[in-house]
Amino acid sequence: MDNTSIYLAGFGIRPSVQRIAIMRYLLSHRTHPTADEVFEGLKTEIPTLSKTTVYNTLKLFVDYGAAIYVGIDEKNARFDGFIEPHAHFRCKKCGYILDIPFNFKELISVVPEVEVEDTFIYLKGICQKCKK
Repeated sequence: MDNTSIYLAGFGIRPSVQRIAIMRYLLSHRTHPTADEVFEGLKTEIPTLSKTTVYNTLKLFVDYGAAIYVGIDEKNARFDGFIEPHAHFRCKKCGYILDIPFNFKELISVVPEVEVEDTFIYLKGICQKCKK
């Protein structure tokens, strides 16, 4: 069993060739890819892979906590294999998405009477590259 298999099993996900490849793609491409980008990136490696399998697998990963759905892009569902708490920034010109470290514990501590299960913080603006 390789590390990706063990990683998936840790979330209660039964590893398969397709699931391992999709998770490896998410973990190695920190670009917050869409399902179509994942499919395009893996179709030569796994010729039998279908878009439906990619979509269903990404949904499974999100449902089990192995990946994050990033809803910052109004046109495309994006996915993130980096599941540690963090915020996202999206450039309104080029669409670049950046991970931003964020102290969620401090934010949540101001509302002690609730149990927070999910937190999503999205920032939008213009990146340094587009600003120049």
